[in-house]
Amino acid sequence: MKNKDKYDIIGIGTGPFNLGLAALMHPVKDVSALFLDRAEGFNWHPGMLLSDSRLQVPFLADLVTLADPTSEFSFLNYAKHHKKIYSFYIRENFFLLRNEYNMYCQWVAERLPAIRFGNEVREVLYNNTEKCYEVVSQCTSTGEAKARYAKKLVLGTGTVPFVPKGCEGIRDKAIHSAAYLDHKQALQRKKSITILGSGQSAAEIYYDLLLDIDHYGYELHWITRSPRFFPLEYSKLTLEMTSPDYVDYFYALPYEKKQRLLSEQKQLYKGINTDLINDIYDLLYTKRLSAPVRTSLLTNSECRNAAYTENRFTMELYQTEQEKEYTFNTEGLILATGYTYRIPEFLEPVSDRILWNKEGKYDVGRNYTIDRDHNEIYVQNAELHTHGFVTPDLGMGAYRNSRIINSISAREIYPVEKRTAFQQFGTEHTDVFAEKLFMS
Repeated sequence: MKNKDKYDIIGIGTGPFNLGLAALMHPVKDVSALFLDRAEGFNWHPGMLLSDSRLQVPFLADLVTLADPTSEFSFLNYAKHHKKIYSFYIRENFFLLRNEYNMYCQWVAERLPAIRFGNEVREVLYNNTEKCYEVVSQCTSTGEAKARYAKKLVLGTGTVPFVPKGCEGIRDKAIHSAAYLDHKQALQRKKSITILGSGQSAAEIYYDLLLDIDHYGYELHWITRSPRFFPLEYSKLTLEMTSPDYVDYFYALPYEKKQRLLSEQKQLYKGINTDLINDIYDLLYTKRLSAPVRTSLLTNSECRNAAYTENRFTMELYQTEQEKEYTFNTEGLILATGYTYRIPEFLEPVSDRILWNKEGKYDVGRNYTIDRDHNEIYVQNAELHTHGFVTPDLGMGAYRNSRIINSISAREIYPVEKRTAFQQFGTEHTDVFAEKLFMS
């Protein structure tokens, strides 16, 4: 085993969360870190980088600021570096364009020597002699395999497109929203296009296609099983639920209660920006002044089965409130059905070192560990079922990374706020809560 191939931690996958971890680890010189990713470079959901789409969190939810406002990897430093900080200031919009966020992340990735793109992890083993993990990766350009070693791992492999059960039979024919821009031109040559789903991605795609409906002449339809097109709930007291306080509260709840709450809280993280909903309505209204708009928006419609024959999709839909079945035909179909976590196959050799719950999911500890010793394998964006709906929230990335770094290094490198919310979510210490909050 070569010393140069030994690290304190190896991060697998370099999406925004592990990229933020790499940025926050950069100044920590006594902890060696390496990050591997099979992609050739950073590119965040390229199939959905529409020119005017924006994040649902403010720019302070960048990779590092909420953990270290002085970091050289902040968005404001990126803006200053590119001589556009005054333009950003005058724009007076705290919500970054998604393209801009992607360019910012690429800038950060290029400045971090610990990241190795073009390296696909194929297998993770445990070396009992050295008491460390052996990470075997393959270079995507040369095919050369290489083993590296680490005391600890951080899994940031991300999520994959989710296809509902009723659409499994057309998985290879329909277009998932993750690949929308790659297929947009081909879709616009069809006579009809249908979007299935009700979240932000579905709304962005519907609006994008609605802009060009007159030019191409296609029919455009938007179908969701939800009872309405829910706006993202964005009031300030509700936003306090995207806080460390709420993570502590949620984590301590019984597992069954957590799963029930998650099903009730979808509008807190899967809703549509209110501005976009209004823009869609206004565009529909404006276009209808000139001529009828060949479009429909269908709610309460669950897709129970779908087939593809003779160059068109046939969907068997069920109207949940009327309790009626009906069919719907379309030439183009976009599945804006979100993403799901998939356990990487490369973990199979060390599965006996991982804690699993009764459903076969990671049993994630409070400090984001999944190993039996609670200090070896950490996860990013894989703890929705244990830590709550804030799991995929970009704004919580710096907080989670602070907890991970402090745990790995066994000291407080990045201070973590203990009380951040004005409200208290549980009944513990209610008599002294205000005193603790305002005198800390």
